Amino acid sequence: MAEIFTKHRQPWKADEVTKLRTLAGKGKGLKEIAKALNRSEESTKERAKIDGIGIAKLR
Repeated sequence: MAEIFTKHRQPWKADEVTKLRTLAGKGKGLKEIAKALNRSEESTKERAKIDGIGIAKLR
């Protein structure tokens, strides 16, 4: 049987939350922030909502 590794439901580290705040403060979009953090867009959006961080809606 092949070993299965998934990065599913990993806890957020303090440095990741700091980077999330920094990137959101610079006006980066959700997709760009998620890619920089190596997280899904949904996970990033949920964490921002929990911490009260506003993410710019780029068009």
